[in-house]
Amino acid sequence: MRVIQWGFASLIGIMFLFSCSNKEYNKGDAFFTQGAYEEAIAAYDGFLASNPRNVKALYNRGRAYEELGQFENAERDFLNALEQDRKNTQILLSLSNIYQKQKRHSNALLYAEYAVEVPGAPAMAYFMKGRAMHQLGNTNEAYKEYSTAIKMDKDFGMAYYYRGMLKLATDRKKSGCDDLRAALKLNYNEANEAINKYCN
Repeated sequence: MRVIQWGFASLIGIMFLFSCSNKEYNKGDAFFTQGAYEEAIAAYDGFLASNPRNVKALYNRGRAYEELGQFENAERDFLNALEQDRKNTQILLSLSNIYQKQKRHSNALLYAEYAVEVPGAPAMAYFMKGRAMHQLGNTNEAYKEYSTAIKMDKDFGMAYYYRGMLKLATDRKKSGCDDLRAALKLNYNEANEAINKYCN
């Protein structure tokens, strides 16, 4: 039974970093918000020409490349940003996410693990580690990481959903359906289809 679908376009809407005062930089942010990603990249290029190590601009340009599906360019920018800020969990999780999108699950796991090791790592870091473990077939560890994410953030609907899907795939229907219902109550609407398919 194939019950897992990974769709995380919105996930890293989580991760549009910050703003700064430079005019070109702010133009880049404005274009990004409008979905004009090529124009955003051009604006960030202008800013980075004189600020080549600016973490925020590198990161946000990488996000624009990611939205365009240009994963190699996104990876390059994220790695360059990471060189300047090794403990930045947003950058680490964005790297994990683009590797996941490319089905490079070992790489996705590596950067999720780096994120988890950062003091004060968010629940999302544990979720991303769980998702990579899940794709690599390590269901026991995936379950633990999803559960840790939920323990850290009781309102993490997406984590309930994927833990529920994992439970369904490992023949724990009642508990899995309980998780899916919890996800739906938390407005993670993808759970509705799964409940109708597996829990009625």
